[in-house]
Amino acid sequence: MNEAEITQIQQDDRQYVMHSWAKQAYVRPTVITKAKGIFFWDERDHKCYDMCSQLVYLNVGHRHPKLLEAFKSVGEIPLAAPAFATAPKSQLARKIVKAAPENMAKVFFTNGGADANDHAVKIARMATGRYKIFSRYRSYHGATFGAGNLTGESRRFLVEPGIPGFVKFETPYLYRETLDFESEEAASAFYLNRLHSQILYEGPDQIAAVFLEPVPGSNGVLIPPKGYLEGVRELCSRYGILMICDEVMTGFGRTGKMFAVQHYPFEPDMITFAKGVTSGYSPLGGVILSRDVAEYFDEHIFLTGLTYSGHTVSAQIGCASMDIYQEENLLENARETGGVLAERLKQLKKFRAVGDVRSIGLFAAVELVKDKETKEPLQAYGMDYGKDPSGLMKKFVALLAEKGFYTYSHESSVIIAPPLIITAEQVNEAMNLFETALREFEENVLFPANTLTVK
Repeated sequence: MNEAEITQIQQDDRQYVMHSWAKQAYVRPTVITKAKGIFFWDERDHKCYDMCSQLVYLNVGHRHPKLLEAFKSVGEIPLAAPAFATAPKSQLARKIVKAAPENMAKVFFTNGGADANDHAVKIARMATGRYKIFSRYRSYHGATFGAGNLTGESRRFLVEPGIPGFVKFETPYLYRETLDFESEEAASAFYLNRLHSQILYEGPDQIAAVFLEPVPGSNGVLIPPKGYLEGVRELCSRYGILMICDEVMTGFGRTGKMFAVQHYPFEPDMITFAKGVTSGYSPLGGVILSRDVAEYFDEHIFLTGLTYSGHTVSAQIGCASMDIYQEENLLENARETGGVLAERLKQLKKFRAVGDVRSIGLFAAVELVKDKETKEPLQAYGMDYGKDPSGLMKKFVALLAEKGFYTYSHESSVIIAPPLIITAEQVNEAMNLFETALREFEENVLFPANTLTVK
C-alpha cells in the first residue's frame, strides 16, 4: 500500500465514516496496512502486537491460511434464506452444540452479539410467559436497544428511559467491595442473598431470565468468587427462571475452555455467542438453547427471525474456525500461555499504579489506580469516551501503542486478550513492552519526581 492510497483511505474515512463512541471531529484512525498472526503494521510501518485481538474476536490471528482458503470455497455453496437447510449452517450448529455443555440442543443464528442477546430475551419471554429480565451492573451486552437495556454500565444511559421489565443487580467486584469477607465463598453468599431478596421483591413468577456474563469482559474481567455462579443457577432453578450466559467475549476458547461456563459445575439454559465463532472473519452470532427450552418450541411457534440467520458465507467461515480450534489445540494453548500471562501480571503488582490484576486463560485486565491505599481509580466510573478531563487512561493506551502493544481500556482497566495462537515467548515479549510503557507512564505522568500527588 503506497502513501497516496493510505492518504485516500484516511480522507475518505474522515469524510464518510461514523466512528463508534467518539467525537467525530477528533477521530484520527490508524490504517492497518498488513497483518499476520498476532501482529499488524500501521501506515508508518510500525509493528504492533495485537494484544486485544482487535475487539476480542481474532482468536486464530490475522490472515490464518485455513480461513483464507474457506473464503475461496464459498462460491461453491449456493446462498440460501433461513428457511433452507445448508451444509455449512447445519454442520456449524452441530459443531457448536457438541462443544457446548451437555444440556444444549439447538442453535438460533444471528448477525452478531448484540442481536443474539436481544433474541435471547425474546426467547426467554416466549418460553416462560414472563416479562422481567434481571441483568447486572458493570456488564456490557451490546448497543442495540434491547442489549442496551441489558447493559449495566454507563453506555446504557442513551437507551433510557428503556423497556419495561429490565432489573439490575450487583456484580461481585471483590477488589472494590467495602466489606471484608473471610473467604470467596462468604462473598458469594452475601451477593446471592441480595440477589435472592431482589427476586422476591420483584415477584419470582414475573421473572423470565437472569442474564449475565460468566466473566464480565469490557468492565474489567471480573472473575466470579467461588460458588457464585452455581448459586445463581440454584436460585434460577428454584423459581423456574431461565439462566442465560452471555459468552460473546468468553466463548470459543478465550478462557481456556470452549465456553467459560465449562469451568464451573453448572449448566445454563441458554448461551449467547459471536466474535470467536468465526474469529471475526465474517459477522455471525447466535443463541444456544438447552434441550428443555428448545423442546418448548416443538409445539409453540418460534416467533422471531432474521434475514441473514445462518448466512451461508458466515457459517462456512464458522466451520473452518471451529476446525482450527481443534486441529491446533488452541484451547490448550490458551490455558498454557494464559498461565505465563498470569505470572507476568502478578509481577505488575510491584508498580505503584497497579491496583489489581485479574485473568482466566488469555482474558485479563490490569486495573490502574492513583493510590494503592485508597484504591482511587485512575479514571472514575462513567468517564470514558472523552468525558475524563485528565485523559490519563487514554494517554496510557496511546503510550502502549507507541511501544508496539495494541489494546484498549474501559474505565481504569486495560484489557489484555491476545489471539489464542500466541506463544509463551510472544507473551513475554509483549509484556516487556507493557512494563516499559507503565514505567515511563509512572515516572513522567503519574508520579514525576518531587511531586506527591497525581497530576
